[in-house]
Amino acid sequence: MREYNEYFTMDETDVLDYAVTRLNVFDQDAKLACKEIGDGNLNYVFRIIDSASGKSLIIKQAGPVARISADIKVSTDRNRIESEILKLQNELAPGLVPQIYNYDPVMNCCVMEDLSDHDIMRKALLEHRQFPLFADHISTFMVNTLLLTSDVVMDHKAKKNLVKSFINPDLCEISEDLVYTEPFYDCPRNDIFEPTREFAQSFLWDDEALLLETAKLKFEFMNHAQSLLHGDLHSGSIFIKEDSTKIIDPEFAFYGPAGYDIGNVIAHLLFAYINADSVMENPAAREAQKAWLLSSMKDVINMFREKFLKMFQERATDRMARIPSFDQYYLNQIIQDTSAVTGLELIRRTLGLAHVKDITSIADADTRAYAEKLCLQMGKAFIMGRSGMLTGEDFIQVVANYIDSKETDL
Repeated sequence: MREYNEYFTMDETDVLDYAVTRLNVFDQDAKLACKEIGDGNLNYVFRIIDSASGKSLIIKQAGPVARISADIKVSTDRNRIESEILKLQNELAPGLVPQIYNYDPVMNCCVMEDLSDHDIMRKALLEHRQFPLFADHISTFMVNTLLLTSDVVMDHKAKKNLVKSFINPDLCEISEDLVYTEPFYDCPRNDIFEPTREFAQSFLWDDEALLLETAKLKFEFMNHAQSLLHGDLHSGSIFIKEDSTKIIDPEFAFYGPAGYDIGNVIAHLLFAYINADSVMENPAAREAQKAWLLSSMKDVINMFREKFLKMFQERATDRMARIPSFDQYYLNQIIQDTSAVTGLELIRRTLGLAHVKDITSIADADTRAYAEKLCLQMGKAFIMGRSGMLTGEDFIQVVANYIDSKETDL
């Protein structure tokens, strides 16, 4: 029996012992089983279930290096950040994140609600399922967490204390490298599908105008402490079922530009759209899935706009924020940032170190190469055209230009 008074990376046997000796959760006669279920790039996630009572929970431990690459060293303090963020997000957007039961600063692990009755959204979308309430749920989550943690609403000193509390340099460095830097040159760490490489060189890496815009965006990301971000809000960080959406994994959380979270959501709906367009064989089912995903992209933007403006009028406390038309100006800047991040995410998940199954699972090499080039074309359009992006209709017009019309120079 271990004392758990000094950090080490736990395995399934250790986690079972930890649950029995350190957590006052299960009954004395519990029949416990533990399985490591993590499939992400950073952490170890264990599910413990008592077969006698049916009671279950999740223990998530932060390791000292990323699972995706031993070259990426990351502070285990990210688990503290995740636990505190989830508690705060549950106050701001009740019911849209899992409950946190305990955080252990020595073992760098948190104990949280088991969401096994939900599915990871990426998996569900790869099964081409639909969730009509998703746009409403995710837009509420983003408005509440992004606006209510900004200077528009918060006391400015209290907000600055939150900025200090959630400085997250190791995880921010990962984003700065993997999102804003490495995809825009022939970085040795990039994992590139070979049929895409030549196109990436001519279409992105040799385009000085694009590189200038990505440089601007990188320094905006590093210096614009606007809202408390989730920081990694993609379909692999969302548990979902027909009537429920739960956002998980906010370990990349820090204060940054609000559009970063929204752009991630839009990009990953678009990855699901490209997957459906590429692999679904039944024409009617394919068009229905594409239509729902396109509608969801539009609704996320438009619902966010509507809810944001309403809450801005109700909750803004700063005198200057209440100057007429400032709310529209402030929101428009966020939506333009959203467009840029949508483009960055499309590009970095195609060329960088961390890919998405929506694209890599496309079995036919020619179809995958075509899909990847579409991602790069749309990504560039979202970045370069961001100043004209204000509504959901603007976002889906980009999709219509590059996918629906098939007017691509590939």
